[in-house]
Amino acid sequence: MWKRAVICMLLAAFLGGCTKGQKEEQKTEIRMGISLYRGDDTFINNIRSVLETKAKDYEREHGIKVILDIQDAKGSQNTQNNQVERFISLGCDVLCINPVDRMDASVIIDKAMTAGVPVVFFNRQPVEEDMNRWDRLYYIGVDAKETAVLQGQMVVNLYRKEPLAVDLNGDGVVNYVLLEGETSHQDSLIRTEWSIQTLKDGGVPIEKITGGIANWERSQASALMEQWLSEYPDTIELVVSNNDDMALGAIDALEREGIREMNVIGIDGTTPGLEALESGKLLGTVSANKELYASVIVELAASCAMGEVLPKEYPLEDGTYYWAPQEILIHNAE
Repeated sequence: MWKRAVICMLLAAFLGGCTKGQKEEQKTEIRMGISLYRGDDTFINNIRSVLETKAKDYEREHGIKVILDIQDAKGSQNTQNNQVERFISLGCDVLCINPVDRMDASVIIDKAMTAGVPVVFFNRQPVEEDMNRWDRLYYIGVDAKETAVLQGQMVVNLYRKEPLAVDLNGDGVVNYVLLEGETSHQDSLIRTEWSIQTLKDGGVPIEKITGGIANWERSQASALMEQWLSEYPDTIELVVSNNDDMALGAIDALEREGIREMNVIGIDGTTPGLEALESGKLLGTVSANKELYASVIVELAASCAMGEVLPKEYPLEDGTYYWAPQEILIHNAE
């Protein structure tokens, strides 16, 4: 009888893993496999730098060595799937994945579930059906609708305070162009819809001149903006961009044409975006707290790896989602 009990105990220990609130044997070292959808994305590169800093902070605070294995998927879902396989084969305790294709996270989840390795997704949100497949899947990001509303609100606030600061030619209509991110990215779709809706709801008399998809990229946005300036000379007053990189691309085109009088707004609060904001080239941006964003990724991943209760200071919606706080940053704001 006692032999059967011992066998059951050993089997339970072998099968047990990190689940929400489940404690396992104390570790002295944890390994995190981190895959980035594209390492040259400015926002993701900013987050990567903070992640490395926060991992060192965790080591100092907890006395536990944190090994980060950071890989760049370079925009290939197949490459990212292979990276996940490698992470698992190397014995990573937890995976932190910035998905290439948010609609195709099922392969990653299948591999993680089979190996019993928890996954913290970030920045690009897998579909709800995939996230509901397992109780060891998490997502960290920003609320896209909140982002868009804040972006629109910065212009609404300025217009109410000083209409001619937005309606540059004073004709009663604000002519705008729209730079959109990837068509498959949920944030791009939501940012586009709600930023413009907020402008309308706020009473800004807007009229769309044109728009285009620049896939989050500065160079693509620059090319589009150059084309629009040629097609619609002396018409555009406002550039609404789904992110800072595309906003900076629009600014590049404006500078080539020697145009200074035009408002450009972005999203992300990236390092180059903040520099453009400080110089007055960028009117405004919406910024997530990147220190907190990266801290939550590290703390949540470490809790999973250690088999500990998830940190109470980072409350998860439905036990799965964490939404990082955001703020409006505008040039010369009082």
